[in-house]
Amino acid sequence: MTITKDIPITIDREIMSGAPVFTGTRVPVSALLANLEAGVSLDEFLDNFPTVTREQAISVLAYFRSELNDLSLPA
Repeated sequence: MTITKDIPITIDREIMSGAPVFTGTRVPVSALLANLEAGVSLDEFLDNFPTVTREQAISVLAYFRSELNDLSLPA
């Protein structure tokens, strides 16, 4: 199942045992976060995982940012 049509993340037990992956790939979303944490640039990540598009990666990062913003305390 795709989480939403706006976020390119798919969760399906038949794909990577249900780990969230970039839609249309077998690349776990956690791979993006782990690579960024390790100091790998987005361009390097995309070179290493060519089935993930820049638009997908940016969309997922924007989703995470918006989720963090939702956790902010009201003014």
